[in-house]
Amino acid sequence: MDGRRIGGAAGHFGRQVRKERLARGWSLTELGQRTGIDPAHLGRIENGRRPPTEKIALACDAAFPQRHGWFSEFYAESRDWPEVPASFKNWPEYEDRAGKLCDWSPSIVTGLLQTEGYARALTSTLPGVTPDTLTARVAGRMQRQRRVLLRDDPPHAWFVVDELSLYREVGSAQVMAAQMRHLIEVAAMPTATIQVLPPIAHPVNASGFLLADDSAWVEHVVGGFTYTEREIVSGLALKFDTLRAESYRASETLRLVERLERQWTATGGRAPTPMPTEGTA
Repeated sequence: MDGRRIGGAAGHFGRQVRKERLARGWSLTELGQRTGIDPAHLGRIENGRRPPTEKIALACDAAFPQRHGWFSEFYAESRDWPEVPASFKNWPEYEDRAGKLCDWSPSIVTGLLQTEGYARALTSTLPGVTPDTLTARVAGRMQRQRRVLLRDDPPHAWFVVDELSLYREVGSAQVMAAQMRHLIEVAAMPTATIQVLPPIAHPVNASGFLLADDSAWVEHVVGGFTYTEREIVSGLALKFDTLRAESYRASETLRLVERLERQWTATGGRAPTPMPTEGTA
């Protein structure tokens, strides 16, 4: 494997090590002295020619404490991501430093807002998913929520939620009632805003996307891509503003979700019937 570059998570890990080392003006030799790792091996890690180990991840956390354990977390999560698109493994770099996030997901509640029960029920619908992969995927999603929304300096997160996703039963009525309660809790956070988009015609039916300052992640049925080109990101920002302009106000959204929480709790397994498009019913 000496001459073969390793992409995906290992390549991203190496790029992060190199970025932090160069930001401090350290040579590989100096980083080796600080971590106790052979400089030549560190060079292969940085160049993506060797995958990291738990020992190396822990050493990098010690050398770069301002990353708050990122290297160990990324190493642990990436080992259990066989079905996550390789491009999404790079997305946390943009998400972690963002001051503002904008999130739209058609048809389902977006990953950053899912409860564990909802995430498990949704992920279990993947054809051929194994119990180990299911557990790892759900754990990774919960960890991502904590890393993004509950960090010391969380971004202002703006979520546009598809109203139809609130009526689509995922798991059970009990799972959906808990999901509604979680949306209410997140909406009360000072750094989060949730608006529901009613079931009307709009320009972003085919895919979900995330905006993190000047970067974007766009997802479709077989994968996704990270974009940093100004024209693409600004175009998506305009589309997000269009969705937001057609959405219920935050106060109307809250009343709608509270009503649905009561209905999912009382339905006895039947999905609530959608009300006329008004958001205040």
